[in-house]
Amino acid sequence: MIAFIARRIIQAALVMLAVAFIAFSMFSFVGDPVRNIVSQDATLEQIKEVRKNLGLDDPMPVRFGRFVVNAVQGNFGLSYRTTEPVGKMIAQRLPATLELSIVAAIFALVAGIPMGVFAGLYPQSWLSRLMMTVSLIGVSLPTFLIGILLIYIFAVLLGWLPSFGRGEVVRLGFWSTGLLTIDGLKALILPAITLGLFQLTLIMRLVRAEMLEVLRADYIKFARARGLSNRAVHFGHALKNTLVPVITITGLQLGSIIAFAIITETVFSWPGVGLLFLQSVLYADIPVMASYLVLIGLVFVVINLIVDLLYFVVDPRLRMQSGRAGGR
Repeated sequence: MIAFIARRIIQAALVMLAVAFIAFSMFSFVGDPVRNIVSQDATLEQIKEVRKNLGLDDPMPVRFGRFVVNAVQGNFGLSYRTTEPVGKMIAQRLPATLELSIVAAIFALVAGIPMGVFAGLYPQSWLSRLMMTVSLIGVSLPTFLIGILLIYIFAVLLGWLPSFGRGEVVRLGFWSTGLLTIDGLKALILPAITLGLFQLTLIMRLVRAEMLEVLRADYIKFARARGLSNRAVHFGHALKNTLVPVITITGLQLGSIIAFAIITETVFSWPGVGLLFLQSVLYADIPVMASYLVLIGLVFVVINLIVDLLYFVVDPRLRMQSGRAGGR
């Protein structure tokens, strides 16, 4: 297990280095940030002075090396747009994005897994057919359209929920949360459903397909032959083996939820990291854009590591293989 974790950490470090290089290289050609910083009346000497102060006159390998060294130390530089530390800007908005993403993921899991199990156990029932039809709609519609429809129905027509913003939040040290206020909870409902609906349909269809396949396996037939109840067969044997691929997809989708929260945050004016990234693109704010992509890469790497470790908990075959390898 220790050797496995060590290998994964080394691989993660190499992946993060590659992500940092791609991000820094790609965003270096987005535009000239100096044009957005100086006034239109700035002289050529003033423009050169600003470029020199920002370090933009240095060769790209030098700038990339400086970015990596500073990033390892937790220093992502200064924003070209606001001259604030990028780490501080991300830290201020990260709680909003994480809160939205986690609630959306919980919504997708809590609703998607039971719906998938039911659709797998009773594939011919009218309710299962209805859920599969609705899931096609959830997969087909783009996220921004779902958000706009929810805003129109629940905010404009019915007036039940707010259409934008995070609502009232409570500060808990460096963390801010809207989960402790009624206004914050109301503001969270629509964006969380919008962000989690696609993941819900994906998880439901995956669980259904896996359940149908597992229920046809020989060991399920043997379990029934032993006289086990349907409850023991369905939830003690079938569902447990179904969860192995579900863990993989769920882990990757959690990273996708955080990465693609940009669209939802834009539709609902949610003050998260995704909205900050879009605002930075308009001003060619390279430190913010590169730091955001590195952050998303780190999220995926950490989630993949957690998923690999969960395999050892869920799948006994991996533990047996690891034990035999260690015995040698």
